[in-house]
Amino acid sequence: MARESIYKKYKPANIPKDVTNTPSFWFIFKDYKMLAKVTETGISIPYGTLEELEITPIRTQYLGTLEGKFCYSAELEPGTESPDEMEFRDLMSIYEVLDEDIFLLAGKALQTVRWDRDHQFCGRCGAETETSTYEMAKICPECGFKSFVRLSPAVITAIIKDGKLLMAKHRYREDMYGLIAGFVEPGETLKEAVERETMEEVGLKVKNIKYFGSQSWPFPHSLMVGFTADYESQEINVDGNEIIEAHWFSPNEILQYPSKISIASDLIEWFIFKFDKQKKLKLNKKRNQRD
Repeated sequence: MARESIYKKYKPANIPKDVTNTPSFWFIFKDYKMLAKVTETGISIPYGTLEELEITPIRTQYLGTLEGKFCYSAELEPGTESPDEMEFRDLMSIYEVLDEDIFLLAGKALQTVRWDRDHQFCGRCGAETETSTYEMAKICPECGFKSFVRLSPAVITAIIKDGKLLMAKHRYREDMYGLIAGFVEPGETLKEAVERETMEEVGLKVKNIKYFGSQSWPFPHSLMVGFTADYESQEINVDGNEIIEAHWFSPNEILQYPSKISIASDLIEWFIFKFDKQKKLKLNKKRNQRD
């Protein structure tokens, strides 16, 4: 299922105008949890000035505008308490209650905050860095080294064999089966990453690798690139480190899978739509109720 573009309502920028007293959206983080306004009517992103919000951040970063309104990310001291009617929430846990564009921008904000925190000093010579005035970069005034926001591409693949989907249990989440995934290594293409990760984790060779879609995944700084592939040869042989169990599942055997926050959900639903007409009808009904 196609995801909304972050640029549908959002215009990026990194050079703020004089907006000291202008109400803005604030994506504020402490210990990787985001400050959210919690009321009886729902959860939202704080909007206003820092004075109105009673917030004193360590650092702030200008992100651009959302529907014409200024947006900032900010980092707080670890011991900071939340203001009245606000709570610190794990970003992943509030996906279902945020608009898609707000969630995407919150993900960008989280990655920006972490990058700003981790690059206060030059990684080459140790000098204190300066923020670029024309791009999202930290510049060392001593040696000229530039540090940009980090992005780590990863592949995730739906592997099909005789109308069944390969699903595996990962050691970090033993309560649910998921898809084969892993980070792209230096020197390899995305296709090669699919082949290598599949062989390393479950000992299988795959073919007919096709691009499916991509997704920003700010946990902590990834770009998930989805693929579909067909089984070619070998028997399942899990690595025992990341993967502890793997099996082939028909559509009606898939009872639980990751939520729609992840592109894994899109890939699994694509498989179900492709191979099970009855479950396709049920999923369509469920999606219509959800939307």
